[in-house]
Amino acid sequence: MCFFDEKISEALLIGLQDFEFAFSEDGEERRFYYHTQKTRELDNLLGDIYHKILDMERAIIRDLVCRVLQFLPQLTKAVNFAAELDCILSLAIVARQNNYVRPILTEDSILEIRNGRHALQEMTVDTFVPNDTKIRSAGRINIITGPNYSGKSIYIKQVALVVFLAHIGSFVPADSAVVGLTDRIFCAMGSKSMTTEQSTFMIDLHQVGTMLRHATSRSLCLLDEFGKGTLTEDGIGLLGGTISHFANYDYPPKVLLSTHLTEIFTENYLPQSEHIKCCTMSVLNPDGQASNEDIIFLYRLVPGQALLSF
Repeated sequence: MCFFDEKISEALLIGLQDFEFAFSEDGEERRFYYHTQKTRELDNLLGDIYHKILDMERAIIRDLVCRVLQFLPQLTKAVNFAAELDCILSLAIVARQNNYVRPILTEDSILEIRNGRHALQEMTVDTFVPNDTKIRSAGRINIITGPNYSGKSIYIKQVALVVFLAHIGSFVPADSAVVGLTDRIFCAMGSKSMTTEQSTFMIDLHQVGTMLRHATSRSLCLLDEFGKGTLTEDGIGLLGGTISHFANYDYPPKVLLSTHLTEIFTENYLPQSEHIKCCTMSVLNPDGQASNEDIIFLYRLVPGQALLSF
């Protein structure tokens, strides 16, 4: 059978007496197939050899599938073992290359990290500034303020990563780490979803609601800029109410909360509680003005509150 990229016109086909149009095929390139006297002779001699080949291929594949399925439990076990081994080796290589340390897991609901780092962020910058974390019986609700790009979100994420890595048996990016057993890690980090047809603020509300209902003293709760997706007054009220709810616990969960809503520190939005601790990401601002372009970010977590939000 012969094929052409273009269909032969009727006038030309009459001149080619041996050519007979068979069929056309629409693929990446459209082709037109024709019989000639020689191809008709081959068809009579060999038959439809192409489709015979396809039938044989399908038969072989069916036979192979049937044979493989006989060993499905063993193959599944081998694949799972290989995946687990690959994961363990990857964690070991990263831990050795980046000077991770073995964390200490304890039954006490505490968290002490010395010079903790963000496992991913430190791979993308020339110099990463580590930070300490200390959460014991007092100061379990950490309110972190500071300007944009000062490192607030990176800090709370790095703490969560250290806790998570410790619980899966991995070394952690820090000089030392004592991690209390954690039952859940709750996050309200401004997630976006194209499938739920909900705004970022609505998703945050659902996540914080789940957090408030189910968090225990062994939980780790992360809130990044909660309340910024609505009116400022409403956001302050929601954030202040959330903090007050946690502060009323006899033994609150470990809470890391970053915010620009510094108004919560005025007008008695927050209760007086030993559970609340305020921190800020330090910056050098010579003139003390939010519009100053000479601001230098130090990325260091220090006690206190940011006087300006920008």
